[in-house]
Amino acid sequence: MEAGELAMRFFRRNPSAWAKEGGSLVTEADIAVDDLLRTMLLAARPHYGWLSEETADDAARQALTTIFVVDPIDGTRSFVAGEDFWCVSLAVVSGGRPVAAVLFAPARGEVYAASEGGGARLGEERLSVSGRSELAGARLAGPRGWVRTDAVRESGAEVAAHIPSLAYRLTQVAAGRLDAAFASPRAHDWDLAASDLLVHEAGGRLTGLDGNPPLYNKAEPRHGVLAAANSRLHPRLLAMVEAAGREVARGRRA
Repeated sequence: MEAGELAMRFFRRNPSAWAKEGGSLVTEADIAVDDLLRTMLLAARPHYGWLSEETADDAARQALTTIFVVDPIDGTRSFVAGEDFWCVSLAVVSGGRPVAAVLFAPARGEVYAASEGGGARLGEERLSVSGRSELAGARLAGPRGWVRTDAVRESGAEVAAHIPSLAYRLTQVAAGRLDAAFASPRAHDWDLAASDLLVHEAGGRLTGLDGNPPLYNKAEPRHGVLAAANSRLHPRLLAMVEAAGREVARGRRA
């Protein structure tokens, strides 16, 4: 909550922003929130490791069983544009999987939390994924280029408005506001870990195309294509996303 309140001090106040190596955007708010979280959390749990989008990675984390995985502001471009689809995303990862998570979208007044075996909540409300079993008519969100493919159009899914924060997008599956959501390759641990636990604790599945849930705190914190839905819809979603990926790849080679 303190991190979200700090971010709001910069929101819609023209914070300094610049492009990092690779072209992604960062602001003074990202750095300030990252500093706050790192100071507070590691003071409370000095034996945990640390992995954050805005902190230089330390390979020593891989030798530790438990680490914090943090995105101080997921959806920075939305934050800079004055839009409210951004969040502070925090997870505790132990043994390669998230065991506790909080995702705070302060501009929307939403606090999501989950613990392993303890369920997922939005405030005091217990969350549950939707019960839809067919893609036709399903509310779907994904990367812009992918949702425009024939595979998605022919599925009959209803594509929702683009949600730029991947963490928030996946969390909407946990909240039942979306039936399904997916991510293109190269998402990082910090984009995923908190929303991953929220989806699973709400009764859903978030996996790669192989059907396995992602593992975290590996040497390379990037992931392939990932998709989230309830267990009945999930196999159909994976097939659709795999087909959409083939279309996108063909277009890039053309």
